[in-house]
Amino acid sequence: MTLFYLIAAYLISVVIFFNRNRILNYSLIVLFTILQISFTIYSCLHFKLTEIYFFTADSLGLLLLITLSIIVIPAFFHSYLYIKRHNESAQSRGIYFSALVILLTSISAAYLANHIAVLWIFTELTTLSASALIYHHRNKLALEGTWKYVFICAISITFVFIGILFLSLSLQQASSNELSYANLVANGKNLDPFWLRLAFLFIFTGFTAKLGLVPMYTAGIDAKDKAPAPAAALLSSVLMNMGFLAIFRMHLVMSQTSLLHWSNIIIMIAALLSVFVATVYMTKMMNIKRMFAYSSIEHMGLVMIGISVGGIGYYGAILHIILHSFVKSSMFFQFNQLYRVFQSKSIYHVGNYFKYNPAGAIVLLIGFISATAMPPSGLFVSEFLIFRGIFEARYIAVLIGVLLMLTIIIWAFGKSMFKILFTPPIGFNESGVPVINPWESVFQYALLAISFWLGLNPPAIFTELIKDAITILPV
Repeated sequence: MTLFYLIAAYLISVVIFFNRNRILNYSLIVLFTILQISFTIYSCLHFKLTEIYFFTADSLGLLLLITLSIIVIPAFFHSYLYIKRHNESAQSRGIYFSALVILLTSISAAYLANHIAVLWIFTELTTLSASALIYHHRNKLALEGTWKYVFICAISITFVFIGILFLSLSLQQASSNELSYANLVANGKNLDPFWLRLAFLFIFTGFTAKLGLVPMYTAGIDAKDKAPAPAAALLSSVLMNMGFLAIFRMHLVMSQTSLLHWSNIIIMIAALLSVFVATVYMTKMMNIKRMFAYSSIEHMGLVMIGISVGGIGYYGAILHIILHSFVKSSMFFQFNQLYRVFQSKSIYHVGNYFKYNPAGAIVLLIGFISATAMPPSGLFVSEFLIFRGIFEARYIAVLIGVLLMLTIIIWAFGKSMFKILFTPPIGFNESGVPVINPWESVFQYALLAISFWLGLNPPAIFTELIKDAITILPV
């Protein structure tokens, strides 16, 4: 099924790219959505089955694949609205949807890849497809964002490749050359520490470009700002999840060696710097999309802090990244409606959104409550578990520092969001404000509802999958 999925999905993207018939293009999008959901269901029914040697539906991969397949439907819906309202040409529409299909397919394959070299290949494909989406507007700013993204991701993917070479050298001591994650974990105690240190540093640094973590977080900021909002929603959720999965799988390998404490220090430093960077920029950010993007960096920092402290932090980190995907994608989807009203993404030029689009304003309000982890949001639960992990690991100074930075972020984020929602805009001409159908926000409410449900009352199978994903990690 995996091979059929990959061939069919990439063929669909090729046909969409060359086809100029609108009805056929949208029919193919529906066909791909059905294919994506079918592949996800198949993966659920064939849990931990290995196909064509390199793909295994393990617990974490399956959780992230289900998350992606849920977000796919609103992503295509809002993309359809975006393309329709901008009167895109047939060529522009074809390139956009073709790139979107390639991006989603490559991320799905990366989730299930059980071999680091295979994961590297699909990571490169996500860079190429994401670049086409970032350059969608074909203007100077889009070009600037695209070349920055390609440049940084090219460096990052080179780092990962070098790390893979070092990883293969570390395996020589174990008399093995297979770079599957199962083999790396099984031979953890026999890996050469010198080469393994180098491998971890390069692989971790490389994948921070996708995860949105220091040092290579800048690639994602410009990408999410310049890309159309529906594409930015995917870059800020399912693509970041791919970066997390890549680093988490490497962390599993490190957990079976004597270098675990050392690698945890590296992760902790990068995570704390990420939260700090987000804090600094959130206090002065006036671009709404970039504000959302820096909020994602803060959340990725918290997730990796949870991974570095271990214990209950592992569970909280995986729960957090899944819930964040639903919350942040809903906020980016809502940005399209906000932009339709004000024709600006600057906080200076927007305000009193409740007056012009009450349904959309409620989405942003609930999204703000969730993104800042206020009770009773689902992210409050996951963030509480991460803080509990920090406390149990006795990183009191880290706990105090993170709480202080998050307090500043909540103040800065809240100041901007309440300006958007309640403060009347200065010099705004209301005569041209479009009437926005409340039903356009229905998928955003659904995504937010899922984040609340999984955080406050998760089904047993969901919690079991998270526990299974962290079962070999030390307590």
